[in-house]
Amino acid sequence: MENDKAHMERELPHPHIYVERTLALIKPDAVDKEEEIEDIILQAGFTIVQKRKVHLSPEQCSDFYAEQYGKLFFPSLTAFMSSGPTIAMILARDKAIAHWKTLIGPPYSAKAKETHPDSLRAIYGTSDLRNAVHGSDCFSAAERDIKFMFPDAIIEPIPVGQSAKDYLGRFANPTLLAGLTELCKKKPSDPFTWLADWLIDHNPNKPMVEDRMVIEEAD
Repeated sequence: MENDKAHMERELPHPHIYVERTLALIKPDAVDKEEEIEDIILQAGFTIVQKRKVHLSPEQCSDFYAEQYGKLFFPSLTAFMSSGPTIAMILARDKAIAHWKTLIGPPYSAKAKETHPDSLRAIYGTSDLRNAVHGSDCFSAAERDIKFMFPDAIIEPIPVGQSAKDYLGRFANPTLLAGLTELCKKKPSDPFTWLADWLIDHNPNKPMVEDRMVIEEAD
């Protein structure tokens, strides 16, 4: 039994202890395609942690896109983004920021249609301005964007160094050890799938996102 457990520990990949989050916006020009876009998001492995429908004022749009201030397209951008409702979502998965940027494609719809024809901007974007969706560029931008759209959201820091070791020792290792012990007792024909299912069911930090999804309509 000890040999089996040791073998499994060698074969299993290192556990991911952090699920990255990013902000996604379905812009006013694509709100009527909300269900289609959400289906694509879910099929790409994302979890929609929170969602709300908002109608931003021109001033709020100016604040959200403050880094674009002074550029020629800025007035048109704020006018467009305040022209109708927007769907804001917090998305979660491993490497969420990079995967979401890949899924939405280049910022210019015409270029997206040429180089990334399966991307969301290629499918739903109609111009450089009306490009259907928004994605945060990096972790700091995602943190800022999420706080802007979801002021009460908690952005968990990425554990590193000693804090990562403490997290593993307190949460990941005991759960994995319990799973490996049960695996040795059950001896399933497909140990990897069995253990994966067991870990999902016994995850001590499992978020109940489906039951707590927030859908709001802004005033």
